[in-house]
Amino acid sequence: MLEAMLQGSLVSLEVFFLTLLFSLPLALPIALARMSRKRIVAHVVNAYLLIMRGTPLILQLIFVYFAPYYLFGISYDRFVAVIIAFVLNYAAYFAEIYRGGIEAIPRGQYEAAKVLGFTKGQTFFRIVLPQVIKRILPSSANEVITLVKDTALAQTIGVAELFRVAQNASARQFSTAPIFVAGIFYFVMNWVVSAAFARAEKKLSYYR
Repeated sequence: MLEAMLQGSLVSLEVFFLTLLFSLPLALPIALARMSRKRIVAHVVNAYLLIMRGTPLILQLIFVYFAPYYLFGISYDRFVAVIIAFVLNYAAYFAEIYRGGIEAIPRGQYEAAKVLGFTKGQTFFRIVLPQVIKRILPSSANEVITLVKDTALAQTIGVAELFRVAQNASARQFSTAPIFVAGIFYFVMNWVVSAAFARAEKKLSYYR
């Protein structure tokens, strides 16, 4: 049982890391588009954010996997569907966190950077972004911790991650012990994530 749960944990970790790998960078252009002065762009992105944040992730998983088949007759790998759904969902949440962090930077800092001869790109990446990262770390940590637990939803379309393996073992053994063991696995993963974010906050503490 333990070996199967370790394999399930690896699948959960793959979903976790791949989601972060793609959603974190994708969220930045989404946040900037949401703040765009072009109303059409801002409205389109806002509609995407409303859909992603206003519907359950479990429904999005089902749609991403089954919709291509019913609409175009195309089938593809379940794991790929999980990653696409998770990335689209979490990019929306991270985008709103980024937007809040960017809008919290005082306007005077942009003006001071302009006086000092910084370009818009230099201002954003050298002055604004480091402060934004410091401001959004607590909110981002909450989302990442939620992601660890949300990986259990991958079982919705038949991906054998940790919780599904635990459920199968529980059904075979007529015992809830595997479920509690899975809970310990999730706890350890979340503890590691929390510790990593605490360390990152400490390193960035010199930014005001």
